[in-house]
Amino acid sequence: MNVRAVFIDMDGTLLTASNNISHRNMEAIYGLINQGVQVFLATGRHYEVTAPYHKEIGLRTPMICLNGAAIHEAETGRALQMKTVQLNEERFHHLTTENPCNVMIHTANGLYCKETNEEIEYWTKVGQIPPRYIGDLRQANYQDVLKYSVRIGAPRPDLSALFKKEAEVINWNDGFELLAPNVSKWSAIKSLLQTFRISPSEVVAIGDGPNDIEMLRNVGTGVAMRNASEEVKAAADFVTGHHENDGLAEFIETYLHNSYKSYVI
Repeated sequence: MNVRAVFIDMDGTLLTASNNISHRNMEAIYGLINQGVQVFLATGRHYEVTAPYHKEIGLRTPMICLNGAAIHEAETGRALQMKTVQLNEERFHHLTTENPCNVMIHTANGLYCKETNEEIEYWTKVGQIPPRYIGDLRQANYQDVLKYSVRIGAPRPDLSALFKKEAEVINWNDGFELLAPNVSKWSAIKSLLQTFRISPSEVVAIGDGPNDIEMLRNVGTGVAMRNASEEVKAAADFVTGHHENDGLAEFIETYLHNSYKSYVI
């Protein structure tokens, strides 16, 4: 199989739990780039906490951020594409205020959140930009929302289902996320494949989360991490090693590097 592009998720795939790229993963990606393969990051993170890793690897391809709601140019960070989501704000805040949770609203102009936590402090440290607002979000003046993230500490498909008519819903073990209808990593990938004139059959996607399922199903070869849920693994063609054990590099070395052409995908 001729692979021309590889799309890589970040958390739980490229990165270790301590948010580092291992030497082996880095070398595996360099090997792909040296073969002329286009390597892209496709993440749920916002641009400011994606770009430092993109730069660390030395990628020059656009970044898919916020689960496909935004695509950013490599050199300047300029948004090439943004898909905003429209919710009934009063209803959203009523439902999320009734439930003990943190709410993070990613907008074209920055992050608004109900309260800060360790994750947001990490984002501020890496991205060098603090949230624009922390507090009662009913009092916040925000617009151009790209993603709503509701962190409850447990799955709440009963609550997220209330937004399915307005938004694309992604359920997580600790809550859910809301995007504009039909927005996903896969929708962003399709847009980039048109620009780069690459067929989906020539693409490998690697990920571990529910936000990766659609891209794993639709590219030529979908690869799930060992640490992924059974639902994510079922959507993939291959299951590779755990993200703490260089599972990303394991797949690339075995199936994608030219020296291993005896393997047939």
